[in-house]
Amino acid sequence: MQAALPLPLSTPNRNLVRLTIVRGITWTGFLAGIIIGVEGLGFALDLPAVIGVILVMGLINVGTWWRLGRPRAVTHREYLAHLLADMAGLTLLFYFTGGSTNPFINYYLVPVTIAAATLPWRHAWTVAAAGMGGYSFLMVFYHPVPQLGMPHAEAGVNLHTLGMWLNFALSAGLVTFFIFKMARALRGRDQALSRTREAVLRNEQVLAVATQAAGTAHELGTPLSTMAVLLKEMREDARGDALLEKDIDLLRQQVDTCKSRLRHLVDSADRRRMARPEIRDAQEWLAGVVQRWLVLRPDVGHRLEVIGRRGSPRLAVDTTLDQALTNLLNNAADANPDDIAIQLDWTPEEVVIDIRDHGPGVSLSIADQLGETFVSTKSKGLGIGLFLTHATINRFGGGVRLYNHPEGGTLTEVTLPRSDPAA
Repeated sequence: MQAALPLPLSTPNRNLVRLTIVRGITWTGFLAGIIIGVEGLGFALDLPAVIGVILVMGLINVGTWWRLGRPRAVTHREYLAHLLADMAGLTLLFYFTGGSTNPFINYYLVPVTIAAATLPWRHAWTVAAAGMGGYSFLMVFYHPVPQLGMPHAEAGVNLHTLGMWLNFALSAGLVTFFIFKMARALRGRDQALSRTREAVLRNEQVLAVATQAAGTAHELGTPLSTMAVLLKEMREDARGDALLEKDIDLLRQQVDTCKSRLRHLVDSADRRRMARPEIRDAQEWLAGVVQRWLVLRPDVGHRLEVIGRRGSPRLAVDTTLDQALTNLLNNAADANPDDIAIQLDWTPEEVVIDIRDHGPGVSLSIADQLGETFVSTKSKGLGIGLFLTHATINRFGGGVRLYNHPEGGTLTEVTLPRSDPAA
């Protein structure tokens, strides 16, 4: 049996990897400094306690490496716990090595900076508060090291250590505030770039579909013309056979319908390139789309509800938006044609159209992909319908979301921006 592969490293996982490396380098440096101080400078330290703290932090680092090999994502809370463990280790080390008189006391700023750059606002300030608490504690309680300053009994809290404390407080506050703001701005920029890349890829896919459709429409013209000529000749040869004439007439009617649809497709595309969207009353437009849909799907049962309130919003619409909404209605009817609930609601900024069916719902494994690429929930579907529907509604500044309704079935939510002056 093949062993399960670890999950890809998410951003918190990668941050914990980096923190573990920094921790290893830092505490190795502290150990080297302790050895130099004791052997070379004759520092009077509680050596067993100091070495014990360094060993504990080393064990924490080893445990962290083991944990990173597990297929479980690192959460912000877990990452915060690691930073707080570092704060506790630093506090214990500084307690046994001179407290606030230790020249490395400002190393507290490193975990504070890491937290500000990688954690949410509340967690970042938690680490900053822990650093301030540890520093304040070490100003009063610590094991003095004569080589680092006056003994504890004589020194107390002098102006130098108080100034160092104030400097740390100011630095920690500024680092937490500004680095968090800059890190959040960078994350926001990265998210915006990611959305832009996704939109470009989606537009490229739409263009590819449109190009393929245009090419296919052109290619179908020749075989349809050939079929029309042959059917005309077959109609002459079948004269006198009523049943065969009827079948040939039906075939000719279907061929003429295909040719008419292709001509309409080309003409509509030309008109759309030149025309602007029409501003329509939302209730009137939705009722018209539903009525045309019922002509195509007379087998469905539906309820159209408009949330009662004054006035009615206006929308910018064209035939592509009609087709997009019709696709969503057809998907609901395909899931279950009985009792499809259509609801129109609006806010001062947007119009919301809810379509609720009582079908099997949407699989959670593909829910996030629907409309983003060619993914279909139908056994014979290609997924192009939902993809083009999303692309059309997004072009109008709206969006489509699919939910599994708590009482069963799928709830499709369409949002469109209002186009009336009162919006």
